[in-house]
Amino acid sequence: MDIRFGTDGWRDLIADRFTFANVRRAARAYAEHLSERGGGLVLVGHDTRFMAREFALQAAGVLAGHGLDVRVSADYLPTPALSFAVKRHGAAGGVMITASHNPPTYGGFKLKGPYGGTATQQIYADVAARLSQAPQDPGPTRLETFDVREEYYAALAGLVDLDLIRSSGLRVVHDAMGGAGAGWLARFGKHTGAFRVTEVRGRPDPLFHGVNPEPIAANLSATVEEMAEAGGRQDAPAFAVATDGDADRLGAVLPGGRYFDSHQIFAVLLDHLQKRGGSGRVVKTFTVSRIVERLAALRGLEVVETPVGFKYIVDAMLEGSVLIGGEESGGIGLGAHLPERDGIANALVLLEAVAASGEGLTEAFARLERETGWRHAYDRLDLHLSGDESPQAVVERVAQGRDAFAGWSVDSVEYLDGLKFNLARAGTVSAWLLFRASGTEPLLRVYCEAPRTADVAAILAAAERLVLGPAA
Repeated sequence: MDIRFGTDGWRDLIADRFTFANVRRAARAYAEHLSERGGGLVLVGHDTRFMAREFALQAAGVLAGHGLDVRVSADYLPTPALSFAVKRHGAAGGVMITASHNPPTYGGFKLKGPYGGTATQQIYADVAARLSQAPQDPGPTRLETFDVREEYYAALAGLVDLDLIRSSGLRVVHDAMGGAGAGWLARFGKHTGAFRVTEVRGRPDPLFHGVNPEPIAANLSATVEEMAEAGGRQDAPAFAVATDGDADRLGAVLPGGRYFDSHQIFAVLLDHLQKRGGSGRVVKTFTVSRIVERLAALRGLEVVETPVGFKYIVDAMLEGSVLIGGEESGGIGLGAHLPERDGIANALVLLEAVAASGEGLTEAFARLERETGWRHAYDRLDLHLSGDESPQAVVERVAQGRDAFAGWSVDSVEYLDGLKFNLARAGTVSAWLLFRASGTEPLLRVYCEAPRTADVAAILAAAERLVLGPAA
């Protein structure tokens, strides 16, 4: 059965295509890739999904059977912690058994490069080319384990000014969504004594407490409720952060319960990193708010735009001189840390930003809107298509002869990844609409940014009718 590597690894339905046999096939292909490059140490980790550890042991057995030195994480761990361990211990590579933000019924197989980050397109292509061979039985199941928590915490401590955070007296809420970040931020706060963390959905759960483990507003009702109750209190948390199933992505909720999206987080992190003396290129995917590129330009920083997929950001980070790189889905990498998304590290830098500025996230982002002259409201539709029309075919159909959406004129069109319409009113471009086939699920994603929430809703409604028909 087909194994397809998408924007970041291979993901499929557990017991359908994500099976022991197919995991062994993927592991064998990766083992051959590594063996041809000299072999060495390989680290294998897993998240909190159904049978994730068993799948990790299957992969590790095949890797060990090819003569590689294999170690398996002692317990579940965040993807960025595995990436850090690969770099810290000089491993040839790594395997993370996780489907990230996908629904609980999915399993996944991510690869890590020796530099400690998402595997590049070249690595994935080489591994994919080796998948046709029959699977090999697992090798020895008695494998060494590793625990990278203390070393990872030491690296995080070096990223931020803990004394500043400690003196601010700030505290945060962490919603791990039942995923691999459960307990990691709270233990770091306790380990350093720098801040307090209240946990929401901090118990590991293969069903992610009844939601898909993607830190977007629709899945964060528990966190919104927690923060709504905290709004106006003297001891209210500065904000809440939510990490996805493997803790490499981040979302936030403000006191009072308002969602603070990934674009806003990216902009605030960029602002803070530049102000504390950081320099380098700013790398953003095609789906990220234009406020990021405008802010970077105003601060004299070069902007690089890539297709969707963090592997493209990794390519830029490996070239060097990157301050920050990120994507719409909440995955952000820091040049001073790893060529990898890290929701926990980003939560700490966001906390440092609030401590340093003395302003809340609402005030910080409003200041950036004023500076850049760009107003931000955003939403995304994930459309499951009926019939035989593929997401890519829909994108091609939508491209034909379109000159307006919901009262906005089409100023220009871009094709870097999918189809993006730049939309204008009164001759000024201040919105965009993007149609793109998902690289991880069989659906069409439709993204929109505009000045007001009502504008976004109207544009997306028009787009949905265009894709699904008048009854949508």
